Amino acid sequence: MIKTKIMLNSALSKLMAAILLLLITAIPVANASVKSYKKEADGLLFTLDKGLMMVTICKDDIIEVKYTIFNDFVSKPSLIVNAKWSFPSFKVSEDKNQVIITTAKLKVTINKLTNNITYQDLYGKEIASEDNKSITPATIAGISTYNVSTQFNSPADEALFGLGCHPIDTGSINYKGRNQDLAIKYLTGAVPVLLSTKGYGLMWDNYSASNFYGAEAENTKFKYVSESGRQADYYFFYGPGFDQIINLYRTATGKAPMFAKWAFGLFQSQDRYMSQDEILSVKNNYRNNHIPVDVIVQDWYYWDPFPIGAHVMNPARYPDPKKMIDELHKSNIHGMISIWPVFGKGTRDFDTLQKMGGLTNITWDNIVTHTFDNYYDAHNPKARELYWDMARDSLIKRYGWDAWWVDQCEPDNGLLLDERRKSDFWIGKGINYFNTYSLEHSTGLYQGWRRDIPKKRAFFLLRQSFAGEQRNAATLWSSDISCTFDSFKNQIPQGINTCTSGIPYWTSDIGGYHYNWGVPDWSKPEFRELFTRWFQFGTFCPIMRIHGKGERAIFSKNWDEGTRSILLKYDKLRYRLLPYIYSLAAKTTLNNYTMMRSLAFDFRNDKNVYKIPDQYMFGPAFLVNPVTGKGETERKVYLPGSGPWYNFWTGENLSGGKTVNAAAPIDEMPLYVRAGSIVPMGPEVEYATQKTNKVIELRIYPGADGWFTFYEDENDNYNYEQGRYSTFTFAWNDKRKELSISDTKGAFPGMLIQHTFNIILVNGQHGSGPLATKVVDETINYNGKAIIVKVR
Repeated sequence: MIKTKIMLNSALSKLMAAILLLLITAIPVANASVKSYKKEADGLLFTLDKGLMMVTICKDDIIEVKYTIFNDFVSKPSLIVNAKWSFPSFKVSEDKNQVIITTAKLKVTINKLTNNITYQDLYGKEIASEDNKSITPATIAGISTYNVSTQFNSPADEALFGLGCHPIDTGSINYKGRNQDLAIKYLTGAVPVLLSTKGYGLMWDNYSASNFYGAEAENTKFKYVSESGRQADYYFFYGPGFDQIINLYRTATGKAPMFAKWAFGLFQSQDRYMSQDEILSVKNNYRNNHIPVDVIVQDWYYWDPFPIGAHVMNPARYPDPKKMIDELHKSNIHGMISIWPVFGKGTRDFDTLQKMGGLTNITWDNIVTHTFDNYYDAHNPKARELYWDMARDSLIKRYGWDAWWVDQCEPDNGLLLDERRKSDFWIGKGINYFNTYSLEHSTGLYQGWRRDIPKKRAFFLLRQSFAGEQRNAATLWSSDISCTFDSFKNQIPQGINTCTSGIPYWTSDIGGYHYNWGVPDWSKPEFRELFTRWFQFGTFCPIMRIHGKGERAIFSKNWDEGTRSILLKYDKLRYRLLPYIYSLAAKTTLNNYTMMRSLAFDFRNDKNVYKIPDQYMFGPAFLVNPVTGKGETERKVYLPGSGPWYNFWTGENLSGGKTVNAAAPIDEMPLYVRAGSIVPMGPEVEYATQKTNKVIELRIYPGADGWFTFYEDENDNYNYEQGRYSTFTFAWNDKRKELSISDTKGAFPGMLIQHTFNIILVNGQHGSGPLATKVVDETINYNGKAIIVKVR
């Protein structure tokens, strides 16, 4: 009885303590006021009545804000931002209540009483404003630290996009009014970049496990909260257009390098190919059946029965890996291999890394061997270098692999994430670098590849990405998703928001990875339908990739002939669109463009697009509308703007600003093309760089003026960085019905001296659908000199 009372009293005390803590944290904390400020070359340093604040003018339209309650800022350089700022001139004025910084594009006003910052354009119109910044003591996983937060005001008509890829998230595409976990772990990615329809972007520069809260104060505010840090640190980007915001983000964090042209063809993968003979049989089945493909992927456990991290292809199953890759190359197919940052005990590389202090205590529960294997310390530059050297000499360069699948690049062993928080990385405590493992890991891979394989463009497929990762030739894939229509439906907003976060290359496992962790029966009608709809969506993703459990290659006997004919139609369409897609890839590298585009990129002021999770633009021309419901044969499609729009399949002309019921038989994904679009389409080919007669069908969709810049280079290597590429621009004058082509700019070895264009002015069935148009309106032989052509 006494023991029971003691237990009750103890529980009551804990409850009262929890209530008291809740009440304390609910009381608004008064913001620190400005005591004085000092103008420096890069901005203003404010001394507060408790702590400091620094407002740095990185560019006229990029502002960095740091805030701390301590006497000094953290001096370590950002892992995200790698720009070398030139710091433009700016003006400072003040009155009794505020300090105003004026740049060539912005007014930044600091409230002296609260230190809150308001961002305005030069006409005084508010763009964004802070509500509060706070740093409060906290204990996380037994570690004494500080929670860090910045809260912003959010008007009712604002929409918010970005924040990375969260493949099991079933919420809306718009983060206004909802929360998001930003801790990187299995099946949860995070890119702490947010874009607002009010014309600004924010990037939160904190690496601990974080959260975004989008519905604060009855949905009038939002905030970032990180579990550990000693300062708030964020970047403000002013667009107002989304393309300009992404341009500024990549100016700060690094450009996305060009992938080789083959990377925009079809990737064929499976969990998992078990032998050299099987890999070569996949190659033969694609080539002998004349099915377009560019990459075959070797997934995990090719090393079995050796420990993970042995970096060995089991010679019993892969007797000559170099010969295997050579055979792929002879058939114009590239090879990608999966290599993990995990090492099992008993391997030479484990011992080497352990000896030099390059292993962490973070373990992965090996689901095959049931051992706990260790992650290497990707934050340690010497360990990164050693890791690259091991993989280079054992696998990548030794056998001639063309791409690297960077699997399991988030240190996550399930429920033991505190192991990561408590880990001592080379750079600091794991709690403070919780989200940056994949960023640092891919940094080592990219730097090593660029140095040691300089004539072959790097391509890394990663399960997790963080802000800045695009500079490491990274493509984000949405992890081990399930083979269901619900999972498929979730992929579309996640792909859109990943690209809206500044990571331009994203892909999902076409068909999903697993079905209740087993293998789906792909011969059943419901799975055939799922795969067909997913494949249609994949055709219009930046990277197109089949992967998962069970045989699902296009040649597979699991498909009936009706299903196979649909898959072939979209596979061939993808390859016909490569001149369009590769030009967009160049624009992504050269101009910081975004290929997979939230509708807010092009229709930011149309509030009807803010809550549409399953439509997007693919480049400037295509409005993509995947069918995500089982058995659906039509779907609603909103046509933004004033139009007109063209049904790609029928050529039907429709006005914009309305919702239509779009027909969606199993062989058609609703696809519309914007008036004014100029779409170059190549001939049918079986691989991306196949030499043909180079006749390009140039489809023009009348009803508005338009233009498109055509790009060519050597298809691989980094000579484009020295300007060895060529461009010319098509421009359509709708009133005059004239097509002009500019002079060719630039040159590269082996470039075509003359191009032949078959001009098609789309009109109903004329110029519609995926096949080459039989009746040509005009044929142009273009020799690099400017030309104007009437099209009738």
